[in-house]
Amino acid sequence: MKHLFILIPLLAFKISYGQIENKHEVSNAEKFSAKAGTLIQKEFIDVSRINKADVKVVRYTDLVSDESISAVRFEYEVVGSYSADTKVASLDADEIDGLLKSIKMMQQKVLSSTPINYTEVIYKSRGGFEAGCYWNKGTWSTYLKLMQNDGKSYLFLKKDDFPELVTLLEKVRTMMM
Repeated sequence: MKHLFILIPLLAFKISYGQIENKHEVSNAEKFSAKAGTLIQKEFIDVSRINKADVKVVRYTDLVSDESISAVRFEYEVVGSYSADTKVASLDADEIDGLLKSIKMMQQKVLSSTPINYTEVIYKSRGGFEAGCYWNKGTWSTYLKLMQNDGKSYLFLKKDDFPELVTLLEKVRTMMM
């Protein structure tokens, strides 16, 4: 009987622990660079800066097979009282057009509207990067969120930063071709 009291909590813990799903979404470029058994070269090309975030193009090349893939990378340093932490987001080349369309649509249709209730509009990449806006207390606020489930990875933008972001992404798109 004593063994049963020990076995039941252990079994319950094992069952509940097995159901926890810790899915970290990554971009195709990050998957490519993490392949085992390859020799990967990473080339970081500085593009520009928007607000407090550095924007780079990263070219990943498998030196064995000579395959390559590119991604746009946003880096944002968050300084705390005791340490600094860099938040990073990667966006695959095939996602840039969708992000550009979404930002342009937010500029043309969303930011000119006046909703009655609290409203959010969000573009989300496969790696967890978000670009969006929300209506609160009579005004629209725009932002980039670099990491999923990380409240410190928000980069709040002014509405005027969106046109600059569009120009920057169009430049990145031509660099990746």
